[in-house]
Amino acid sequence: MTACIVGWAHSRFGKLEGETLESLITKIATEALDHAGIGPDEVDEIVLGHFNAGFSAQDFTASLVLQADDRLRFKPATRVENACATGSAAVRQGIRAIDANAARIVLVVGAEQMTTTPGPEIGRNLLRASYLPEEGDTPAGFAGVFGKIAQAYFQRYGDQSDALAMIATKNHKNGVDNPYAQMRKDFGYEFCRHESEKNPFVAGPLKRTDCSLVSDGAAALVLADTATALKMRRAVAFRANEHVQDFLPMSKRDILAFEGCEHAWNQALKKAGVTLDDLSFVETHDCFTIAELIEYEAMGLAKPGEGAKLALDGETAKDGRLPVNPSGGLKAKGHPIGATGVSMHVLSAMQLVGEAGGIQVPGAKLGGIFNMGGAAVANYVSILDRIR
Repeated sequence: MTACIVGWAHSRFGKLEGETLESLITKIATEALDHAGIGPDEVDEIVLGHFNAGFSAQDFTASLVLQADDRLRFKPATRVENACATGSAAVRQGIRAIDANAARIVLVVGAEQMTTTPGPEIGRNLLRASYLPEEGDTPAGFAGVFGKIAQAYFQRYGDQSDALAMIATKNHKNGVDNPYAQMRKDFGYEFCRHESEKNPFVAGPLKRTDCSLVSDGAAALVLADTATALKMRRAVAFRANEHVQDFLPMSKRDILAFEGCEHAWNQALKKAGVTLDDLSFVETHDCFTIAELIEYEAMGLAKPGEGAKLALDGETAKDGRLPVNPSGGLKAKGHPIGATGVSMHVLSAMQLVGEAGGIQVPGAKLGGIFNMGGAAVANYVSILDRIR
């Protein structure tokens, strides 16, 4: 890989009063360029990750990045989308532009404004990331899709409610120290484990604490080729960046295997020439706690059906064998769709340069990222390594 992360910016995630999609995009783009120490004139290409699917009336958004500075006018700008992996799709397009020698510096922005949409519409919008002919009538929307996955997993491997509660507990605890997180509250295991008025069942065995949040937010990266990056303030290199796309209908797959996730991880580890044991931490896509559990198995941390042991034994805790979601993950940090993948890369880069503050994993040297769209349909894995 020739691309490196040389600058970044990250908004707070949550219900952001007084913000618009445009203001989120322009603020974060400006901050990322400032952080990289470059001017708009030096940007060769712009990539915007914005899912939308009905969240914004403004559906042609690539050029909104140009609103950040008039000097961005006439730069090529493209919006990309790949469901909940939209942000990572934008990152990958930026990397490929650099790899092809079509750009030296690329500005990547991910943004979404979800909270201004009425609740029922949010559910319908998110369900569009499933296969509508077969899954479009699922009660409770996308939560219902993963509720079915959780039920099927429980039927095959036994009730895993303890493990799901432990994953939720871990991620909420981690999120307390993340200044960007939407929910900075340590709920504790007992609250996450048991149904209550404040933690009702949402879909199947999934309770509210098992589900990621509806969020507004934005994040941005400045990418540069290696030669340029080595002359800048900081450089975090992509040892690997892999993308695997799977079938959209769940009926065509073993939905409990997350095979696209497995393939993406295998390809990335091989490309980087490392193993899971070499990683200092992983940011993974916990849209629902059952997703994180299955991802443990798909990435090779545990055999099928044995991921629960990792959570229950604390092996994925911040002080465990392999910290998973030290940021708090989507569960606590929030999940503004287009921003999520970019956010994962920003926070991972911060870890590697020792600028992650309260969520810092001591001595972090190599980071892994998994971001997915749909139910393991769009699968992206990056492995990051600081070189400056």
